[in-house]
Amino acid sequence: MLGEPTPGWRVERRESARARILETAWLLARENGLAGLSLRDLARQLGMAAPSLYSYFASKDALYDAMFAQGYRDLLALPPIQAPDLREALRLPAVRFAHFCVEDPARYQLLFQRTVPGFVPSEKSYELAKQAYEALAEPAKKFGVESQADHDLISAVFVGLVAQQLANEPTSTRWIDQIDRAADMLVDHLEPTVSPHRADITARPSRPRSATSGRRRSKK
Repeated sequence: MLGEPTPGWRVERRESARARILETAWLLARENGLAGLSLRDLARQLGMAAPSLYSYFASKDALYDAMFAQGYRDLLALPPIQAPDLREALRLPAVRFAHFCVEDPARYQLLFQRTVPGFVPSEKSYELAKQAYEALAEPAKKFGVESQADHDLISAVFVGLVAQQLANEPTSTRWIDQIDRAADMLVDHLEPTVSPHRADITARPSRPRSATSGRRRSKK
């Protein structure tokens, strides 16, 4: 019958509504903190009744899960990293990760910390997290860094710098400016263990101190 909406139209409308809810949820999370995200406040901001939200997200954890998945999709959407040597294979993913985290602390907290009590991502969403980890680790693997212990060490060093940055001076670049030095230290440690035929591990071009931070942020 003419004038009746098609199933495809209904799906598009629903997805549009979900996208708007997610966008508004992120805005509130950035203003009030992730743990302080209230479905009542979210509904009020959207101009809808709170029970109507459950038509799109079955629970508050389901909303967090959708935000978690969206955050990792944003990370996975970045172009592949091309590194000419082991040092850059360590440094470039670290710089990318640092910038991704500091540009949105609320997203960083949801993806990489246990900020929301009791929240556990679904298997489907966590699969995106594993894909993102592999994407960041892949450049180093191409240069012979294969053991999980080595990748755990690399992750601990660079994630630690980002955590220090956001916990202490989120508007400066004090800790992420140490990424270059950390990459040099890791190359020195990994050099005896990587496959020699797979890596040019001796190339360490000098870089200015600001290279890790791109456009520097002014300190407040």
